[in-house]
Amino acid sequence: MKRPVVSLSIVFAFFFCAIFGPSLAMDPPGFLHLDAPYEPPFGRFPLGTGDNGIDLLSALLHGARLAAVVGVAVVSISLGIGALIGVAAGYYGGKVDQLLMGLADFLQAIPAIVLNIALLAVIAEPGLAHLIFALSVNGWVLYARVARASTLSLRQADFVQAAKALGFSDARILGKHLLPNIAGPLIIQATSGFGFTILAESTLSFLGLGPGKETSWGALLDQGSAVLLRFPHVALVSGAAIALTVLGFNLTGDYLRDRLDPKAGRGA
Repeated sequence: MKRPVVSLSIVFAFFFCAIFGPSLAMDPPGFLHLDAPYEPPFGRFPLGTGDNGIDLLSALLHGARLAAVVGVAVVSISLGIGALIGVAAGYYGGKVDQLLMGLADFLQAIPAIVLNIALLAVIAEPGLAHLIFALSVNGWVLYARVARASTLSLRQADFVQAAKALGFSDARILGKHLLPNIAGPLIIQATSGFGFTILAESTLSFLGLGPGKETSWGALLDQGSAVLLRFPHVALVSGAAIALTVLGFNLTGDYLRDRLDPKAGRGA
């Protein structure tokens, strides 16, 4: 089977589970089978159970919804902010470029996970909105750099100079001429960034900083790590879901790069 088919199948399966999974799940979120803690897979429960008898299959389906919501929200916010900042920095240059990219440099100098933890640690009970905010604070930086680099290569292009000669406003040039022409690299970055966001959300939930009222793959992995030697299936199931999903988005990003930027694909 070809790699694009595999990667796109994983991405499709993820979104299918995120949209329809909670309706197909056997149990509602947080439901416990107290009489069946740490049941092995392939018995009464297809993927087994975890602490206090939580059905792992149902938990994975509910967790996919959370991962998708966080991924879509963070990537959308980061892409929007990063594209605007990057295009402005590349188009205007000079002090505007120095100021905006200086802010990006400052945020990038702080390890991403450390900044995320610091923002969430000051909140007594982090919720979904807090998690999205924390991941978006520095999530826009890479999009800004991609947008800036693409804008620098296009700002002297004939179609941009023609638009200036016709007296078009900067807002029109940026919005109707530059942004559509740099969409390809941003889409590639967003696809890979989606996988990274899922991994970041799982990491924060693993550390106990996720939305406590939501079912998270990271929280399941944390639960499984405490009983890894006795009941390895708990960590393996949740860890495999995270790894497979991130891999699917990364491979899809590579595929889109090869399709949208053939020169980069041949050079890789």
